[in-house]
Amino acid sequence: MTASGPIRTETHDNVLVIISDNPPVNALGQAVRQGLADGIAAALADDVIEAVVIRCDGRTFFAGADITEFGKAPVGPNLPEVCDAIEASDKPVVAAIHGTALGGGCEVALACHYRIAVPSAKLGLPEVKLGLIPGAAGTQRLPRLVGAEAALPLVVGGNPVSANKAESIGLLDAVVTEGNLEQDAIAFARSKIGKPVPRTSEQDANRDGVANPAIFDDFRQQNGRKLKGFDAPEAAIAAVKAAGELPYAEGVAKERELFGKLMAGTQSAAMRHYFFAERAANKIDDIPADTPLIDIARVGIIGAGTMGGGIAMNFLSAGMPVTMLEMKQDALDRGTGVMRKNYENAARRGRMKPEQVDAAMGLLSTTLDYADLADCDLVIEAVFENMDVKKDVFGKLDAHVKQGAILASNTSYLNVDEIAQATSRPGYVLGLHFFSPANIMKLLEIVRGAKTRDDVLATAMKLAKKIGKIAVVSGVCDGFIGNRMLSPRQKQANELVMEGANYWEVDEVLVDFGFPMGPFQMGDLAGLDIGWHRDPSKVTNVREALCAAGRFGQKTGKGFYDYDGSRNRTPSDETKAIIADFAAKAGREQRDIGADEILERLLYPMVNEGAKILDEGMAQRASDIDVVWINGYGWPVFTGGPMFWADTIGLGKVVAGLDKYGLEVSDYLRGKAERGERLTA
Repeated sequence: MTASGPIRTETHDNVLVIISDNPPVNALGQAVRQGLADGIAAALADDVIEAVVIRCDGRTFFAGADITEFGKAPVGPNLPEVCDAIEASDKPVVAAIHGTALGGGCEVALACHYRIAVPSAKLGLPEVKLGLIPGAAGTQRLPRLVGAEAALPLVVGGNPVSANKAESIGLLDAVVTEGNLEQDAIAFARSKIGKPVPRTSEQDANRDGVANPAIFDDFRQQNGRKLKGFDAPEAAIAAVKAAGELPYAEGVAKERELFGKLMAGTQSAAMRHYFFAERAANKIDDIPADTPLIDIARVGIIGAGTMGGGIAMNFLSAGMPVTMLEMKQDALDRGTGVMRKNYENAARRGRMKPEQVDAAMGLLSTTLDYADLADCDLVIEAVFENMDVKKDVFGKLDAHVKQGAILASNTSYLNVDEIAQATSRPGYVLGLHFFSPANIMKLLEIVRGAKTRDDVLATAMKLAKKIGKIAVVSGVCDGFIGNRMLSPRQKQANELVMEGANYWEVDEVLVDFGFPMGPFQMGDLAGLDIGWHRDPSKVTNVREALCAAGRFGQKTGKGFYDYDGSRNRTPSDETKAIIADFAAKAGREQRDIGADEILERLLYPMVNEGAKILDEGMAQRASDIDVVWINGYGWPVFTGGPMFWADTIGLGKVVAGLDKYGLEVSDYLRGKAERGERLTA
């Protein structure tokens, strides 16, 4: 055995096994690349060696490039050079894959002459998720191996495929038994000795894109909604197309050209920022990483409504028993019926198996008695958003639930510290703000009260990961991070329509920016009657007037917009008249308002509110705010989130815009702008 840094080699008679041991994911950093190049060179120089196997120790094959090297001066050998050296070998090279072969790892596998994997392995080229395309000839080798039609979902969509799927499209040569990968790979390599090596760059499966060029337009049409606004997917399509139209060397040059433009662009910088932001959000700066956690074996949920049911499904799907409490049996029956229906719908779509539906629902027990929550380790309240109601619930929980259990509120606005005072254990109280629909939305705002214990907060963060959530810590303030920043945007949206902007134009500006919907579309979807006082004679704003007219949103077929049976929307003459009437009564002068002003007045106040959140210490870091808005509100990831976007366009421009419209500018934001600083690191 010989070793060089994270790479070692072992000789098995006439087969050299090159092994990477670079935890946690065998990233293809400089030392790994050098070791691979040295291993191939050693194999070629040794007459005894007749074949090569490349495998990895640990939990995975090469799971991608070392992203920390992005933007730094390159240190050779680079990955394309290593891949070319692997493919140029005249001795057969076999990639033995377990875990995931992603990005550069998949490109290494493509450069090998053969690829085998265990059934649990996955392969993919996820570079588009960082605003890039593969840069080590992945867009050229893959189509030549599997064809353009099979390559497009991998290169443009970025989602990995299973070993069985990879074998079916020709990406893998064999799927072998779990636990015996190295021996199978060595045997496979020996079976290829003496045969001409099949170099991926010389295959011709990519001709399908030439014979049927409609493949590319069809793919665009089928995936247009997912690709809208992103630069990298179109570059990926162009690269795959080039694989069929150009000789290999020219195709590689085209890939490098497209890669370089993306790497230098703002979208990739934004998406790489988000990549690190999501990981940073897991860290709580002032709590040691080794803080002992509280064991959470059973969860209680108060409320079987939309939120309570959705929250419960997260835990049931993760295999955790749940006890759900309601005040009346019919509410329990209705809520659990909706949960089962949601699970059955998921099974019909192939997202889970029918037996998994029964397994999840089998973990649910229901009750009308608080005493049945006594043994729960965590209880989450999801009742009406009213302080008195919540304090009453927490007083009862304090009396019935065992000491040492965590008590959490799903409040989206209310003061968690005040709620905690209804108990004798404020240290065990925190907020867990799930976003609706709670069983689907990824974001979880974890609200840290003034007295929340370190182990309680650390446990909540760990638990969030177990149930598949992206968690961000917030301090206690009105609306926390997300809804607090939403408030000034909604205020400006309302002001704009009173000044003459059409409400559908306001929505269109945000959709064009990259949001899935605008504020008035969102209101119609959620229901305009949420929080309405139900008195048609009391009308003080446009929303109340719409409710008084029975315009509650999509559920009634009319809100700000009119809807047909397919939920297609059109601007409403009745809504336009209601807005015009309010503007006239308020003496608001009407004028034409351009898209630039609409965008600036909607988004700049959000940036300012985010700056205030940072200044007050309600968020740990600016990137946490970006994580909240990308995952909870659909802020386009290709801009990096509101804080990164503000840095990209320049804080000076944001401050000048706020000043121009007479809007608030926090001292924190103005100071950052004057000093030429950034909000994000």
